[in-house]
Amino acid sequence: MRRFPARNPVAVSLLLVGLLLAHLSLTAERVDLDMVTRIRHEGFRNSKVMETASALTDRIGPRLTGSPGMKKSNEWTRDKLAEWGLANAHLESYPFGRGWSYESASVRMTLPDAAPLSALPKAWSPGTNGPIRGRAVLAKLTTREDLEKQKGKLKGLIVLADEMREVKPQEKAALDRYDDAELSELERYEIPPARSPYGPEDFRRRREFRRALNVFLEAEKPLAVIDAGRLDGGAFHVQGGGSWRKGEPVGVPALVMAVEHYGRIARLLERKEPVELELDVKARFHDDDAMAYNTVAEIPGSDRSGEIVMLGAHMDSWHGATGATDNAAGVAAAMEAVRILKAVGAKPRRTIRIALWSGEEQGLFGSEKYVLDHFASKPLPADPKERENFSLRRSPGPLTLKPEHAKLSAYFNMDNGTGKIRGIYAQENAAVVPIFESWLEPLKDLGATTVTMRNTRGTDHESFDAVGLPGFQFVQDEVEYSTRTHHTNQDVYERLQRDDLMQASVVFATFVWHAAMRDGKLPRKPMPKEEPRPTPSASTTPSPTP
Repeated sequence: MRRFPARNPVAVSLLLVGLLLAHLSLTAERVDLDMVTRIRHEGFRNSKVMETASALTDRIGPRLTGSPGMKKSNEWTRDKLAEWGLANAHLESYPFGRGWSYESASVRMTLPDAAPLSALPKAWSPGTNGPIRGRAVLAKLTTREDLEKQKGKLKGLIVLADEMREVKPQEKAALDRYDDAELSELERYEIPPARSPYGPEDFRRRREFRRALNVFLEAEKPLAVIDAGRLDGGAFHVQGGGSWRKGEPVGVPALVMAVEHYGRIARLLERKEPVELELDVKARFHDDDAMAYNTVAEIPGSDRSGEIVMLGAHMDSWHGATGATDNAAGVAAAMEAVRILKAVGAKPRRTIRIALWSGEEQGLFGSEKYVLDHFASKPLPADPKERENFSLRRSPGPLTLKPEHAKLSAYFNMDNGTGKIRGIYAQENAAVVPIFESWLEPLKDLGATTVTMRNTRGTDHESFDAVGLPGFQFVQDEVEYSTRTHHTNQDVYERLQRDDLMQASVVFATFVWHAAMRDGKLPRKPMPKEEPRPTPSASTTPSPTP
């Protein structure tokens, strides 16, 4: 037996530590601290993010998909990105339907008192063709059973179609930011429910009820329909009625009213006191262009230029305000991120592509159509109704991958308001967690600290995730998103937070840069499995606007 000389335990330990550190230096994610410094300097000292946000909200205004305002924003962002030096700035179109816009809306009580009322028309609702005056009536219209009960009763009336809800004092501050405990909780994975409440059958039922409601209203001929706004304190949500699809019924003039004003009318009617209202809504459909558009531009890559890193945000908005936090904030931050990279002379290995989407509010239309055109497809159903409701995320069928599918490294999205970025959702992709943690390390002093394995939903990263591509949404401070601005008449420039958007732009640029420079593309999850369609079933449950 061969004898080995005795070794010093301390020396052995130091040797092992040295080998471990050498191994980590080879395997750890490389972070370009020089570029992080340059990004931070440009983003905090020379920011243009608020100028961009002001142009979108103050100069252009509401950006409803299909409207002249949306097309104007497509063209302005295309030209601005080209001015900043991005290549191949262009618009990509897809079939949409009817555009719509409104010029003015006036609603007032004329009996038993004269009083102005705060209300706005729903999108794709017809106008009144001049002032109309009529008696108000309470008549709930939220289920098919309600429609049957109200047949023959509503002609020539102005219908309050919601039950009045109780308005309680505000119990907590409208402003909400993550504290350390909440971020720690967010890092804990939540097992998803067995069935999403927004599955294909639920979506189909809501859409079919809306169509049935519009058919009912056109047949019954009330003068107008008014819903009570959610929220209070003068803020209320304004979304869609009617239909953007050519040939579908659009109903009658439909509005949303501030709950405090709605409540006064409802209480008078419940006491059997007559109420008369006067409405004048100037709205129009735009049928000259049935297409919608996404804005796309690039910073070309070098040795890996055939591969792509994408970033984006949806540019369309609802029409009740100027769409500042939803989602001029995300657009301005994404545009600022690529402006920063151009300003610091960045030469990425992979091509960096920015995409600004339309149609998100109607169902992620713009990003989904982009994914269908570039990355993957599904067979269209033979049934016309099935085809009408086709969706990458909701419709069954096998995926067919296109060549570009293999070339996309990642897509990063921002769409949760004006709040600063506090981290990122890994979308159950464990392999990206240590990578993102490394990228966040030099940004922790900015409050961006958290990587969570949780999924988040409801915005354009889902279109990429649905076909097995790495699509990610940032974690953001809530600020006033749910309490004041999301889809409301108060979503205006004044609600944007300058410091938060500067921080978000810097984080955005840092993530995109590192994804464009790493040796390999970001790891992917397993491809999604095709799920069988559940058996359709009738429903008389309330059918809110999706």
